[in-house]
Amino acid sequence: MSGRTLGACAGVLAAVAVSTLPLRDHEGEARPSTALGTREGRASSPATGIRAHLRDEALSHARLRLRDNDRRALLAQPVDPTGALTGDSVECRFVPSATGGTSFKFDCGLADGKIIRVKYGHEPEIHAEVAATRLLAALGYASDHVYLVPHLRCHGCPPNPFLTTLVLDAIGLSANLERLRGTFKDFEWVSVERKFEAPPIEDDSRTGWAWWELKNVAAPRDDLDAMRMLAVFLAHWDNKADNQRLVCMDGDAVDTVPCRDPLLMIHDLGSTFGPLKVNLSQWRQTPVWMDRATCTVSMRAMPYNGGTFTDARITEAARVRVGRELAAFTDDELRRWFAAAHFPEYYAATDDGKDIAAWLQAYHYRVNQILAAGPCPS
Repeated sequence: MSGRTLGACAGVLAAVAVSTLPLRDHEGEARPSTALGTREGRASSPATGIRAHLRDEALSHARLRLRDNDRRALLAQPVDPTGALTGDSVECRFVPSATGGTSFKFDCGLADGKIIRVKYGHEPEIHAEVAATRLLAALGYASDHVYLVPHLRCHGCPPNPFLTTLVLDAIGLSANLERLRGTFKDFEWVSVERKFEAPPIEDDSRTGWAWWELKNVAAPRDDLDAMRMLAVFLAHWDNKADNQRLVCMDGDAVDTVPCRDPLLMIHDLGSTFGPLKVNLSQWRQTPVWMDRATCTVSMRAMPYNGGTFTDARITEAARVRVGRELAAFTDDELRRWFAAAHFPEYYAATDDGKDIAAWLQAYHYRVNQILAAGPCPS
């Protein structure tokens, strides 16, 4: 089957593929059947119990922040030692793989062998992830490195990588993708994600961490509540366990060795600034507090009844810390931050979503909700 025929076949079958996609809400990611990520096909063994014990032990003494605040990270592209991802153009080779979810994305290999995740098309996740990862990095939290790239050339790419792979895999013709080796496809304004470099701490049934598991973390309560507060501020409603990671900063293998320096991080920040994603009117109108008098936060009014996020009463120290840190950025910095993430180029529900001034107003409105509350009861 030729590359042209392969593309035509995928185009004809795309409608069928779309009709079989998991249900979602306005570009929302499909939810898994369980709250925690699972791995299938592994037989139970004594090693399973060892990995589960090591994972739970690491979770119990994990830290939440990577470093001190660095406001420069709000505006700068993430550091890329190779320089391959910070230019105007990126070249990579298509890696056939099941990427999951329903947003248009694919994996691609760089010349040095590193695999990157590319998101393309008019996807709100592209803009949400660029903005949210930079904000968390500026506040000292670990996050994946997400770059907004003007031009990407994918060698061996089918016409529509996500749908074509989905269709050909469904009908058992995915091997035909090898025939596209001599072809290429160009994409404009894509996001390129390079994962935070630290090995994940997982076991045979859990690939991330759920927000309700924070009750098992011995970190200071103020630190735990500060992370909860930021998740609510961003409206991180797609918070299934797969979208958070527990990683080991030791730099060693962690399957059978206890991790001395575990770290919690949010892995996927694409469903933010809503709900659902990059929706100005919803982000502006969704209250930060479920009960301001008791400083209680909740996500039960968001999609999936809040997912793995459980209601929590925020400490006064956490409220003050997060409010002041978010308020510390200047209007000029915030405007440049929204502009760098191309928020005006993507707007979903209302015309004012094209206006950076409106996003800036919504940001201040949400920060003021945090600052005006309290004092939170002990």
